[in-house]
Amino acid sequence: MKGDRMNASVDQAITSFIKLAKESQLIEAIDEFYIRNRLLALLERINYEDHGSNDGSLLENMDVMVNYAVEQSIIDGTQSEREQMEAAIMDLITPLPSQVNAKFWALYQEDKAKATDYFYHLSQTNDYIKTRNIAKNIEFKTPSKYGALDITINLSKPEKDPREIAKERQQVQTNYPLCALCMENEGYQGHVKHAARQNHRMIRMAVGEEVYGFQYSPYVYFNEHSIFLNAVHKPMSISRKTFNNLLNIIEIFPHYFVGSNADLPITGGSILAHDHYQGGRYEFAMARAEKLSEFHLKAFPGLIIEHLNWPMSVLRLRHSDKDYLAEAAELILKHWRGYSDESLGIYANTEGDIHNTITPIARFKGQEYELDLVLRNNRTSSEFPDGIFHPHPDVQHIKKENIGLIEVMGLAILPPRLLTELEAVQSFLMGRKEIDEVAAIHQEWALELKEQVSDQEEQAITQVIKQALGQKFERILEDAGVFKLDSAGIAGIHRFIKSLQ
Repeated sequence: MKGDRMNASVDQAITSFIKLAKESQLIEAIDEFYIRNRLLALLERINYEDHGSNDGSLLENMDVMVNYAVEQSIIDGTQSEREQMEAAIMDLITPLPSQVNAKFWALYQEDKAKATDYFYHLSQTNDYIKTRNIAKNIEFKTPSKYGALDITINLSKPEKDPREIAKERQQVQTNYPLCALCMENEGYQGHVKHAARQNHRMIRMAVGEEVYGFQYSPYVYFNEHSIFLNAVHKPMSISRKTFNNLLNIIEIFPHYFVGSNADLPITGGSILAHDHYQGGRYEFAMARAEKLSEFHLKAFPGLIIEHLNWPMSVLRLRHSDKDYLAEAAELILKHWRGYSDESLGIYANTEGDIHNTITPIARFKGQEYELDLVLRNNRTSSEFPDGIFHPHPDVQHIKKENIGLIEVMGLAILPPRLLTELEAVQSFLMGRKEIDEVAAIHQEWALELKEQVSDQEEQAITQVIKQALGQKFERILEDAGVFKLDSAGIAGIHRFIKSLQ
């Protein structure tokens, strides 16, 4: 009896799934028998009965099929095997890469934003963008002296269970795909050490003389969070070509910003082995930063350079000619690579190690291109072994990881451990827990917050913690700034700009 109900339920899910896919114009009516039979094959079923459709969504019906596969021991129920089955199901209603590209570029001829709207919607609908996981993230804004900062506690990536960890030890090491960004991921089944990518699609585009892939991040941190990756697996590098490429991408997608992580450890993101950029349709706090001062270079008389009121050291270049802009950026990069200011602890290199680099961000504003050059330095010391221009020890209880492109622009991506740790801090502030029940790394901070709390009402204390997190992130960005926004730092960046002449 239970088996009959289970069979009827999964058959109904198959019917509903196909019906919704047709309504969403993901498949045509002529595809129905084929899709149904491929789903039956995935679920190792040789029989099917039409029990009508239900009121579930595409993802809810996918869940029914995946749960059936677990119950029938077709998959073992670990997170990686569930994700492989989910991707395999969604792949059946996702157009081939050639079809996605053809439709994208046809829409692009009508309207550039219409093309990205189509691709973003497809990537959400086919569950490549993990919308349900992303909804678990805690997101809010906090005021600061630099504008409203974005705070995110990242809860979207599920943790591995012990069975998966055991399987990882047994997994044969492979070199295909070479990394998580390579184009070869498109359609890849995945395994316990590599994410399932059967439903992954990528837009091919020419950037300069090279081919790049355009995709969305599966765990988007902001609206239309995009990745532009080189078709060739090669390391990140900041050079004149980087500036050219960023400005070319903005020319292709003027409604997006695009930027690159820096190319040195500590200052860069988590993947430095594959040349790639990130972009999207979102305005970060840094984009709204006001100028502190304005400069002109003798070699580029028509160019405006602004030093921004931002905790990290940002020079904003603006011009209508992108080649002129890239040439000026190259001059600044080359000069910065070899620039030292001992009075501020800035050394271009020590013992043969290069320390200076740039995090660049491009956007199109009005009738001009903007190129933000964030000056970075990755030097360490005995006092600051994680990095002198890196979150210092007293704020590492909130974030110890690298300050990459997204954080540079004013969006904190905080680790998932903070969820339970902050709950304990809140309980302490409300008088429900003792200080020794708070994680040791937060105890000093919790005691400081206790002195600020006069109202023990939960909503008020939640707001105090959010504001305190924003203040910590503000400090984190200030730590990462090479030229501080005090009189010595401002004089220092003026010396740097003067040395460009």
